[in-house]
Amino acid sequence: MTALDSKQYKEAERQSWNSVAPSWQKWWGKTIERGTEGVSRRLVELAEIKPGSKVLDIATGIGEPALTAANHVGKNGHVLATDISPQMLSFAKQRAISLGLQDVIEFKEGDAETIDLPPSAFDAALCRFGLMLFQDFKASLSNIYRSLVEGGHFAAAVWASPDKVPFIFVPMNIVLKETNSPPPPPGTPGPFSMSDQNSLKNSYLTSGFKDPIIERMNVSFEFDSPDDYTIIQPLQLSRVALFFKKCWQVRQKKEEKKYLKQLIKQQKSTLTILQERSDSKMKLYLLLVENE
Repeated sequence: MTALDSKQYKEAERQSWNSVAPSWQKWWGKTIERGTEGVSRRLVELAEIKPGSKVLDIATGIGEPALTAANHVGKNGHVLATDISPQMLSFAKQRAISLGLQDVIEFKEGDAETIDLPPSAFDAALCRFGLMLFQDFKASLSNIYRSLVEGGHFAAAVWASPDKVPFIFVPMNIVLKETNSPPPPPGTPGPFSMSDQNSLKNSYLTSGFKDPIIERMNVSFEFDSPDDYTIIQPLQLSRVALFFKKCWQVRQKKEEKKYLKQLIKQQKSTLTILQERSDSKMKLYLLLVENE
C-alpha cells in the first residue's frame, strides 16, 4: 500500500468510526459489551495489571479495555487510551467521567502505526479487537513494543477464522452473495486478517517478541430479537470496512432473517489467547476470539 493509499485508508477508517460512534454508544453497552466484558477482564489479568501500573490501550473505541484497566490501576496508576476516531474518544471520555475515572485515564487521538508514544513508558499494553484492522500491522506492533518497559506485557484480542465466528461471518457472507461481490483480497485489514496463527506468530517474532503461547476461552452474545441483531451488524461491519457498511442495505431480505434467527439468542464463542515472551523484554498475550 502506497503512502497515499495508507493515508486514504486511515482517513476512511476515521470517518467511518466517527459516523457510527453515536450508535455504538447507544447499542454496544446493552449487547456486545455484555458478551465481551470477560475479554477485557482476561486481558487485564494476562497483562498482570495491578495498582500503580502504567497502561497503554490501543484502539480503545468507546473505552475498552481502558476502563477495566483503570479500575485496576487505581489513583496511583495511569492509562493512556488511544483511537483513530475523535468521536469514539469523546464517548470514551464521557464514560470515564461517569465512572469517576477521569483522573486515571488520558485519551489521545492517533493510529497505532504513527501515534507518538513515549519509549519504555508502560508496564502493560492492551488492544481488544483492533490489531486486525491496522493498515501496517508490523509497524504498529513495533511502535507498541518500543513503548513497553523491560519486562512489560502486551495482551490483545482478535477474531479467529471465519468459520469460527458466525456472528460476523454470516452477515458478511450474505452481503457478498446478495451484491455479487468478491471477498476482500488477501492482506486487506478486516476481522479475520489476524486469524492465521502461524502468520500472526511470525509478525510478533519480527517485532521483538518471542515464544507465543495460545489460550482459548468462551464468550457469548445475546440479542433480544433478529431486528436488534440486524441493527448492530452495520456498526460492526463499519468497523471492518466502509464497503460492508455500504452493502448492508440488502440486509432485510426474508431469507436472511430466517438464517440469522438461528444465531440470535445465544452466540457462543471461543477465545484464543496467545502469550508471548521475550528473553529480556516482555510477555505478550493474544486472544483469538471464535464464535461457534
